[in-house]
Amino acid sequence: RQFGDQLTQVKQWTGSEYKDMLKVWLAALDTILKGHPNHHKFLKSVTDFILIAGYHSHTETTLRYLQDTLHGISRNIHLFLTYRHNQSISKIPKIHSLFHYIECIKEMGSVDNSDTEVSEAVHKNLIKGGYRASNKVDYIPQMLRWET
Repeated sequence: RQFGDQLTQVKQWTGSEYKDMLKVWLAALDTILKGHPNHHKFLKSVTDFILIAGYHSHTETTLRYLQDTLHGISRNIHLFLTYRHNQSISKIPKIHSLFHYIECIKEMGSVDNSDTEVSEAVHKNLIKGGYRASNKVDYIPQMLRWET
């Protein structure tokens, strides 16, 4: 996908847009990160983690790859703490949760359905469709009665 100058105009990102951006952000940030190889390694580890965690199934090998990405994240996350007002990552639940993925995958299986794509599609069809079908006056009861 080509974002062009519309990147700054995106007001709300969908799962698909995040995935599209994930495919190109390392190349896009490459010139900014010149002279900062460890920053680049950190972002590559994050990217690899997201991609590997999204596999439909896992083996001991893919879980080892996932563990390697977590080591890369752990080794270099301190580089970004200077940008946080409290210089800590302890209050960022999404970062903390990364370190429990492997355990969760072993216990419950793949997390490939943990994205928002399905719910976004349902929202688009049901909620937006119901609103469009209403007369826009007291629309909530009309949306609840609306059938697809």
